[in-house]
Amino acid sequence: MATPLIQVQGLHSYYGASHILRGIDFTVGAGETIGLMGRNGMGKSTLLKSIMGLVKPARGSVHITGREMTGRSAYEVANLGIAYVPEGRGIFGNLSVKENLLMAARAGTRGQTDWTYARVLQTFPRLTERLGHGGQQLSGGEQQMLTIGRALMTNPDVLILDEATEGLAPLIAKEIWHICETIKQTGISSVIVDKNYKHVAQIADRNVILVKGEVVFTGSSAQLHAQPDMLARHLGV
Repeated sequence: MATPLIQVQGLHSYYGASHILRGIDFTVGAGETIGLMGRNGMGKSTLLKSIMGLVKPARGSVHITGREMTGRSAYEVANLGIAYVPEGRGIFGNLSVKENLLMAARAGTRGQTDWTYARVLQTFPRLTERLGHGGQQLSGGEQQMLTIGRALMTNPDVLILDEATEGLAPLIAKEIWHICETIKQTGISSVIVDKNYKHVAQIADRNVILVKGEVVFTGSSAQLHAQPDMLARHLGV
């Protein structure tokens, strides 16, 4: 079998005395889209931050393309082809849209340059109209587009989206889901977190549900929909 792009084994992470992740196993393969699900406070963001080196795990391991990266700095993880779109978006408000995009531009781990400045603007035409605007002048939906576009400018192997459409108007959210589909079709692996599990499941090849820092389900979207009792119990639907 090919080496996973991300492989997490037996991960335990804490915030102070609070034990958040409790022995998590989690993998992302090449070209795979993963839906990471669970109610608020179940450990989804902590898992993503632990992968990215923003939270230092107490035990367990994180491997990126076979390399031991447990607790390493976020820039080292990013240099191995992992792009992270955080829940708070993290754009630079004092930079223009153009500057936010160009500062991230680089070739990927295999020298790939598929995602150019022109392609990002073609994918996000709304940003083309606002190239000179500061990041703080954008709407929430435009900020999310900018953050995803900036991540794509790194030509990543894996794109991690934490709360892909949170707080966005339905029409803008629909645009973001369409963009997620487009990204999948290009072969980039994705990990998507969003409260709308139905949209996530439509895109995902595999779904993982966390409850109190533990994996309680891993399977395809068809397997997920075949267990309505579990959905009601763990996702509140």
